Amino acid sequence: MPVTFPSSVTTATLDAAQDYRRHGWTVTETANGCCLITDDRIAAVELTGAMAAAVRRFLRANNLSGPVIEIPDAQRREIHLVRGATKAAMAIEALRNAGASVHTHGASIPLPPTRLAHGAASWSISPTEARWVPPIVAIAAAVRATTRTHRPHLADLAG
Repeated sequence: MPVTFPSSVTTATLDAAQDYRRHGWTVTETANGCCLITDDRIAAVELTGAMAAAVRRFLRANNLSGPVIEIPDAQRREIHLVRGATKAAMAIEALRNAGASVHTHGASIPLPPTRLAHGAASWSISPTEARWVPPIVAIAAAVRATTRTHRPHLADLAG
């Protein structure tokens, strides 16, 4: 029987999966790479376009950044890993109303170095670079702060 060796992609995927599991994450390996399976400890918020850029700037300015995955696409697409989704129904609803996708309860999230249709997922902020995994309410606050439209103050209305 001939000896076979795992491909470097398979070895890289297995090594990455092992690293991700050290964070306590549920990870599966696929033919294309690793996927995070969301659960009661970790979820993900997906943002696109200008909202993604604005939220990223807000989080960085307020020292709230956590792990962020960049997904190659025609427009900017980022997935922020978060915690605390099981007790944040209002934050999740607000995020979805603002146009964000919230991935919870067994959703599969591509983790670098997963290959996708348009390229490969990559870390914009890796778990080892991030000081924490922020609560989902922090991302919801960032979305609210960066998408707020001008509202007249009561004093302006009274005058």
